[in-house]
Parts: sequence; structure tokens; C-alpha cells
Amino acid sequence: MKKKSFAVIGAGRFGENLALSLSEMGHDVLVFDADEKKVQELSYQVTHAVQGDSTNEETLKTLGITNFDVVVVAIGVDLQASILTSLILKDLGVKYIIAKAQNALHGKVLEKIGVDRVVFPEKDMGIRIARQLAAYNVLDCIDLSPDYSVTEFIAPKKMEGKSLGELGLRARYGINVIAIRSGEKINISPLADYMISKGDLLIALGENKVMEKLIREQN
Repeated sequence: MKKKSFAVIGAGRFGENLALSLSEMGHDVLVFDADEKKVQELSYQVTHAVQGDSTNEETLKTLGITNFDVVVVAIGVDLQASILTSLILKDLGVKYIIAKAQNALHGKVLEKIGVDRVVFPEKDMGIRIARQLAAYNVLDCIDLSPDYSVTEFIAPKKMEGKSLGELGLRARYGINVIAIRSGEKINISPLADYMISKGDLLIALGENKVMEKLIREQN
């Protein structure tokens, strides 16, 4: 894995967890927050932790903010600071900006500014959990876009004893099974003659609504 450099502006719950996770993965992480106490707490867990005002352009320049591969604006409830910080980062020419949005309107403003990716942590997690609750055998899903995702689910009972070819997941649903885990064995890009066994874990790529329909029909 190539080592990257990240700057996380805002050390609230989302920003802190993001920064710590990236640091644990071995990446260089700068945390920047107005709260001196929070900065001190994180200073031993990330590469750098700095206290300051993210809406001050000169401060961001001093940090060498344009040298980071990715800058994440994880500012919480202060929407004005979030928008102004994102605008300054864009003007400075930061390579890639990700910003947390509190609501749809906030997200639209960030997109208008030119933020590369807008995320809605609470909304995204809510959708993810809802999918898992609605289809009890869905273990996890990773959104690739608003409409498509990679979904991990336990093979429904109706699939057991059938081959992938018999199920016709690609032809009938446009769903591609990219891997299957059976016990301790993992089959990458399984062939059409692979027989589904009880307890098999399927990892599939497809349209969300179609994936939900498939799992619903097979249960």
C-alpha cells in the first residue's frame, strides 16, 4: 500500500476517528483543530497535530496544506467555517478536497465551491444499517456511487446447491459475483460452474435496488 499524506481539519468525532484510522494504516496524518486540548490529546497518535484557525489563509499556507495528497474538512456544526475553509483550500490549489456536510443544502454549497467529494457520514451510516436490517443476511456494503455498491451477504437458502450459471445472476440481474468465501477458502472471480454451499459468503457488485430485489426474492 502506497503511503499517502492526509490533513484532517476538524477533530470532532468524525474527524478524530478518520485521522486515527488513517494513522493506524501507516499514513502521514496532520490533525488541525481550534481546540488546543483536543490537539494535545491527538498529538501522540498522529504524525502532527496543530491548533489554529482554519479560516485563516496564512495559517493554512504555513502548514504547507497544498503538499498533502488529500485534505478532509471535517468541521462539525460551524457551517460558515466549513464553507470558508473549503473555499480557501480550493483557492490555494489543494490537490483533493473531501468535506463533511451537515445537510443537503450544505452539501450543495460545498459542491458549488468545487469540493472534490462531499460526504454525509450520518446519512451514509443510516443507509448502510438500514440495508443490513432490511435484508438480514447482508453483512456489509460499500457504496461505489449513489446507485451501485459492493455487497457482502450470506447465500440465501434458495441458492444452496445451485451453480452460479443456474442462478444467472449476471444475465437476470446484472449482478457480478466477484468473490465467494466458503469456510476458510476464498474463491476470487468464481466460474459459472461454482456450486453454492450453505453458509457461503458472496461478495457481489451491482445496482443497489436490484441487489435488494435479488436477496428479497431468494430468501
